[in-house]
Amino acid sequence: MKKLILSGALAAFALGTQAASAAEFYIVRDATTKKCTVVDTKPTTTTTVVGDGVYKTKTEAESAVKTTKVCTEQ
Repeated sequence: MKKLILSGALAAFALGTQAASAAEFYIVRDATTKKCTVVDTKPTTTTTVVGDGVYKTKTEAESAVKTTKVCTEQ
C-alpha cells in the first residue's frame, strides 16, 4: 500500500514539473490602448504579439518588454 501511495505521489510530481516547464509567455500589445503586457495564454485577435514571440519564463518576457521598441515608445 505504501508503494502505491509513493508511486502516485511521484507520478503527480512528475506531471506537475512537466506542465510547469511547458509554460509559454507572450508579449502582447493591445490595439486600442497601445499598452504591452505579458500573458501566459495564446494571444487573441484583439492583441498583437510583439518581441521574439514565445518566452520560456515570465521574467524573460518582462525583461524583453523593457527593450522592445513598440513597448517603450510613448
